[in-house]
Amino acid sequence: MTRVRGKIALGIILLILLIAALETPKVLQRLQATGPDIPTARVARGALEMKVYTTGELRPSQSAMVVAPPVGGTLQIVHVVRTGTYVTQGDVVVEFDPSEQEFNLEQALSQLEEADQQITKMKDDIAVRDAEDKVSLLTAQFDVSRSDLQVKGNDLLGAIEARKNVLNLEEAKRRLEQMQRDIKSRQSSNQADLAVQAVARAKATLAMKLAQQNIDNMILRAPISGIVVLGQNLDALMSGGGIIISSGMDIPEFREGDQAYAGRTIAQIQDVAQMEILSKVSETDRGSLESGQVADVYVDSLPTMRFMGKIKSLAGMASSSSQTVSDMFSSTKSFDTTFEFDPKGLKISPGVSVRVEIRGTNLKDALSVPRQALFTMEGKPVVYWKHAQNWEAHPIQIKYLTESRAVIEGIVEGTEVALVDPNLQKGKAGRKTGALSSILGGITP
Repeated sequence: MTRVRGKIALGIILLILLIAALETPKVLQRLQATGPDIPTARVARGALEMKVYTTGELRPSQSAMVVAPPVGGTLQIVHVVRTGTYVTQGDVVVEFDPSEQEFNLEQALSQLEEADQQITKMKDDIAVRDAEDKVSLLTAQFDVSRSDLQVKGNDLLGAIEARKNVLNLEEAKRRLEQMQRDIKSRQSSNQADLAVQAVARAKATLAMKLAQQNIDNMILRAPISGIVVLGQNLDALMSGGGIIISSGMDIPEFREGDQAYAGRTIAQIQDVAQMEILSKVSETDRGSLESGQVADVYVDSLPTMRFMGKIKSLAGMASSSSQTVSDMFSSTKSFDTTFEFDPKGLKISPGVSVRVEIRGTNLKDALSVPRQALFTMEGKPVVYWKHAQNWEAHPIQIKYLTESRAVIEGIVEGTEVALVDPNLQKGKAGRKTGALSSILGGITP
């Protein structure tokens, strides 16, 4: 009886195993047909608010340099304001030691006084000599007149006396002519000597004015109102006739006691009353932007405040500088964008980070999908839609992008699209791994 029961139990077990063996292929086939669970969304049509989000950095829209004056000799700083100090137009920013220029001014003043004295003395001497020449000229003219009268009486005299009178007249005329030539020559010489002294006086006057101008230039004032940013004193690193700079070296700013060369930028004044934002926008957002569009600005250091701004300029070409590593490996390029910024009278330091929300044109009848549904294949945008029981890549055209949705063309409303790459999902179902690819920087293998 026990053996019979054992045989029956064994038969039942064999029957169960046979049924399981027959049903397993059907179960596997159903599982394979069902596939992995892929999240989806549908292509929707409706109103869409166009907004573009980006980040940037505040910088002054206007700045001015404070440069060491073109003065020969030593320029030593005796006073300089610190970096971060707010100054108004006309405030003193830098003062140099004027001792050397004051000495030059005193020397030029002494030369000017000496030239004035020489001119005064020369004019007095010329006046005395002119008076003497006038007397000598009158005497010579009188001698000529007297000799002429004597010659006129020669008819009453003998031949010898008459000849003597003629010779005296000729001699008197010769002396008069010679004296006239000498007076004219002395006058020309006096004028030349006065001209030389006038040049010396002009030179001394110019040296005095230059020294006074240099003294005035020893005080550098702020050309505009703003925040002071001191320049780096590279001359302080000079050694052996050259400047030595090593990695990680802290280059000092200009400070009191430092010496500077003419033309060195001692400080920069940044006008914080007029600020602008330097930012970048992606090429997918560039098409929906134009100059003059209004934007909301949020400063990271003042997170509770909202500031107004608008697009000031948009680059026409993609930026080729200052690219990040992700930019270099991404097919999406960026464009330099400058925004006007109203600080509302607050003194906000340049260099702080900001977030910008650009208000675009609202679309009333737009065909859109979530941005997660966008992928790239061979460098072109696609979406995955369900055809029969399979997912197929379908090419589309992107018109605009918002933070969460993409306005597209090339697909009908209501189409079901995948929010993840079905190929990667199948790989996960087969215990394979792979990176998710989207149009926001990835490339579908």
